[in-house]
Amino acid sequence: MNRSVRILVADDQALLRAGFRLLIDSVPDLTVVGEAVSGEQAVELALRLRPDIVLMDIRMPGTDGLEATRRICADPAAAGTRVLVLTTFDLDEYVYAALRGGASGFLLKDILPADLLTALRVVAAGDALLAPAVTRRLIGEFAGRHEPRPHLALDLAGVTPREREVLRLVARGLPNPAIAEQLGLSIATVKTHVRRLLAKLHAHDRAQLVVIAYETGLVTVGGNRPPTG
Repeated sequence: MNRSVRILVADDQALLRAGFRLLIDSVPDLTVVGEAVSGEQAVELALRLRPDIVLMDIRMPGTDGLEATRRICADPAAAGTRVLVLTTFDLDEYVYAALRGGASGFLLKDILPADLLTALRVVAAGDALLAPAVTRRLIGEFAGRHEPRPHLALDLAGVTPREREVLRLVARGLPNPAIAEQLGLSIATVKTHVRRLLAKLHAHDRAQLVVIAYETGLVTVGGNRPPTG
């Protein structure tokens, strides 16, 4: 029998934390192992408890969820922990920064209970939680506001032309089967390309690949049409 997915809930509102715990603990495959009331406590508990997922509110007093996300995702001791960000609005600049800092996805706080449980399972399985339309709009809205990251452009020098094609389609929010169909590849081959991209670009998951595609200029805001040739 597989063990339950271990979740740390970080939110400064006691009522929300209690609601999340009640919901998550109501199913056998998910369990809450801790609660944090601040970003600082979220970092401390993430490193001590080593949860599979941190369900992270962004706006908390003191160290906010954004800084906490960066610190957790950058710490080798938390390599097995993924961060799923909670936000009130779907166009929130903090969410883009959280994705840039290593978060595996984001959720709106008005998410339906069943959808929250599904989202936690998706992230626990190793996938990024990317709602393509919302994520592309989010990144398109904010990617151009930040300074270029030249070292990422240099990293792309080691990416093959085929891997660049795959990266462009990942940035458009396409899942592996759709990428395989568009490029005439097997799904297994696409998965191999994605794994190589994650390794070459030092990315946690597909969420970071999307951010990198925009920040290096491989995909441009308003110009992310499918590659040709």
